[in-house]
Amino acid sequence: MGTLLARITAAGRPDGSDGIGIRALKVLDAVGGAEELDTITESLKRAVQGLPLGRLRDVMHGRALGHPLHPALVQVPVGAWLSAAVLDVVPGSERAARLLVAVGVVTAAPAAWTGWADWAEQHEQQMRTGLVHAASMAAATGLYGASWVARSRRRNMLGRALGFVGLAAVGTGAAIGGHLAYRQAAGANKAEPVAHLVEPGWHTLGHTEDFTAGAAARRMIGEVPVLVVRQAEDVFYVLADRCSHFSGPLSQGKVADGCVTCPWHGSVFRLTDGWNVGGPATAPQPRFDTRRDQDGNLQARLPDAG
Repeated sequence: MGTLLARITAAGRPDGSDGIGIRALKVLDAVGGAEELDTITESLKRAVQGLPLGRLRDVMHGRALGHPLHPALVQVPVGAWLSAAVLDVVPGSERAARLLVAVGVVTAAPAAWTGWADWAEQHEQQMRTGLVHAASMAAATGLYGASWVARSRRRNMLGRALGFVGLAAVGTGAAIGGHLAYRQAAGANKAEPVAHLVEPGWHTLGHTEDFTAGAAARRMIGEVPVLVVRQAEDVFYVLADRCSHFSGPLSQGKVADGCVTCPWHGSVFRLTDGWNVGGPATAPQPRFDTRRDQDGNLQARLPDAG
């Protein structure tokens, strides 16, 4: 832990060339590289993944929405607490502010649970940063809980003070969450760039006889790897190979029951249309049209390429 603190301190030390924002960014980058946190993250990861959530896990990931659920749920407690801070400077609004503080504390729980579900399926750097994000938001929730208790006992000055400190913790946690989402790409659709990288038109992937029925094969279309599965004599399926969840190689996954399972985090995609039918992935895989040319070669094209 001492090494971690030293690294973070060094990253944030002003040298005359970096502004405050750049120094804060370097601190967050240092947290992402802090291997000292792995002992904690690995234990928590096993605990979260071991919860018997069943189909609820897909709901918590936001698969039905097509994007993570956590950022949407976070808006409720953060909005309630920010509104309470506004009311704290408006005379006669003590009761309304107390209610909003309570709403924030109660709704922070489901927001946190969806965040933990996503966090347990992330890579090491994201998990380290996410741990700090969770700690900041947990501190904020605790401060607002104490604020609600103080307000309920008519100690409004103390309640306001705890609320404003809690709001600072919320802001810090939100900044770290932004770092996770936009700099470390947690929750982003990793397959989205495929349509912009593949050239329009038909691309030859090899002779049809080169592909074994029921087996996954990897081919390249320009710089984009694709998964090829031959189901029958003249039935071929081609999907983008990099999983939309975390770019896992689908060509190394299991093909069964008309689906392919990512070997990294277990996301399941339907071969016929690339739809994500299970696992932490919230976006489908780009699906390519296929045909056999007059020489017996398998060709593929992405309908919306370019």
